[in-house]
Amino acid sequence: MSPAAAPGASRNPPRSVVVIVPRRIGDVLLATPLIRSLKRAWPLAAIDALVFEGTEGVLSANPDLRHVLVVPQRPRVLRHLAFVAKLFRRYDLALSLVPGDRPTCYAFVAGRLRAGLLLDTKKEHWKRRLLDRWVPFDDLNTHTVRMHLALAAEFGVAAQGEIAVTWSDDDAARVDHLLANTPARPIALLHPYPKFNYKMWHRRGWIEIAQRLAAHGQTIVLSGGGENAELDYVADLARDMPEGTVNAAGKLTLGASACLASRARVYVGPDTAMTHIAAALGVPTVALFGPSNTVKWGPWPRGHAVESNPWRRCGSQQVKNVMLVQGATACAPCMLEGCGRNIESFSDCLQHLPASRVMAAIDKALEVAPRG
Repeated sequence: MSPAAAPGASRNPPRSVVVIVPRRIGDVLLATPLIRSLKRAWPLAAIDALVFEGTEGVLSANPDLRHVLVVPQRPRVLRHLAFVAKLFRRYDLALSLVPGDRPTCYAFVAGRLRAGLLLDTKKEHWKRRLLDRWVPFDDLNTHTVRMHLALAAEFGVAAQGEIAVTWSDDDAARVDHLLANTPARPIALLHPYPKFNYKMWHRRGWIEIAQRLAAHGQTIVLSGGGENAELDYVADLARDMPEGTVNAAGKLTLGASACLASRARVYVGPDTAMTHIAAALGVPTVALFGPSNTVKWGPWPRGHAVESNPWRRCGSQQVKNVMLVQGATACAPCMLEGCGRNIESFSDCLQHLPASRVMAAIDKALEVAPRG
């Protein structure tokens, strides 16, 4: 298949497509609008995703995908060569959503027709030879969802802005079991632990908002993953939480955590995949952002139109079901990894963010988008 015969929305539709997004969980989740756009344009196409091991859970039960291909972030050489060999010209169309060397090479190997996002710099020019089509990657002024959807436009595919958050019946049963002994009260879901320190809010803030929410009749549920540092942090925090708090950290799959989020009356979390999930589900969401670029990485609110970015760079804002609370210092967002310029350092803008501001945002979120 030549570029001149490239598939469009209605002519020459590909029979098989692979969407390549080997990055973090949030990146994979934010690829689902592109995947949905392709499936609606080409309903008979078999669409696969290629992702890093450990991120595939966010695609659990996704109805738009046939298979999810998983590769370790740091694979052994022989195993990796065998994996790549199995990809060779396996798909009519391969789309790379990440401008790095490895994803672009995957696309080159996997697709009879290849397209992807690339940095428009001299240093990166060599990658253009590996692709039949490429779109300049904007890492500053275009939201990740819209950046992914730019590839849909290359093939005449109408953009769909819906983020697909899915889970299985088993996931729902796990949540039922977790909540079986809790009172029949609204759930306030708090996700206190991001992967990196520079995205972390302070401990005292979580305790204060939990106490206030519990006093207003909410059941506090803490979500979290299964890594030891996260389990320890959430367990320590839970000891100072209101009576009846449910610690769900490490007890649920990612799909089950999404199901849990769907049952919350309000969700509060930092710049992390769970915050994107809650926002996409339409849950009243309070997102705590420090140094991160909100234009690029702010949660995509449910129902937001694809023609524009949801967020401005600076200032606390509200769009549909999401209240975005930006850090308290004038330098936010600096778009750096913490005040120490590394992922293990903390960010003053979040460490100085008072609980009163977060609680005001929670009140506003519940007022704007109440849920039963």
